[in-house]
Amino acid sequence: MSESGQAGRFPFYGPQGRLVLVDSALEAVNRGSTTIGIKTQKFAIISSQIKPTHPLIEPSEKIFAIDHHIGATGAGYIGDILQLIDTLRLESQKHRLTYESPIDVDSLAKHLSTYLHNYTTYAVRPQAASIILAGADQTGVQLYQVDPSGTFFRGAGFAIGQASDTALDVVTKGYSADMTLQQATELATKAIEKALGEKPIVETGIVELGKDFSKTLRK
Repeated sequence: MSESGQAGRFPFYGPQGRLVLVDSALEAVNRGSTTIGIKTQKFAIISSQIKPTHPLIEPSEKIFAIDHHIGATGAGYIGDILQLIDTLRLESQKHRLTYESPIDVDSLAKHLSTYLHNYTTYAVRPQAASIILAGADQTGVQLYQVDPSGTFFRGAGFAIGQASDTALDVVTKGYSADMTLQQATELATKAIEKALGEKPIVETGIVELGKDFSKTLRK
């Protein structure tokens, strides 16, 4: 088989054994809106910068309800983010119809991980978006990050998008397991502001035990 035929059939690996297309997708994520996730035992929040657009165009929604107990946000190409949000919503609805119960956050994160990983097994463009999932289920409050490669993480704090390293440093230094919801919201806004070097417009989603997912806009 010719080299061109092999390139069309198999993923292209770089000199360090990394998938070039996945690295390109991650670069697109790193140019996206600065986005934060913070979790304690009682709640989780997801916050994302709303980038300014043309004065006559309404800004894109950045925080999404997946089910009454789960919310999500993302950084990267907005078209890819919206497709992944639809994928999450569909899987959540299918679970409810099949089992007559809400899906747990871990299963939803693993489903998205598998969905994204499938893009890396063929020479096609991976989804240029990372997603942060926040939810509350029978195991408690959960927070996940899922990247274009299909790799997923569970934790108490994440940052993706533009200057995410700077934002994550602020979250790490300011995080406390017994912090209040207001303190977490202010910390997320502070992290985004520090990353951007300016006062941002931030949309925030909130998950609390025993309450439905909700969201607010702070200017």
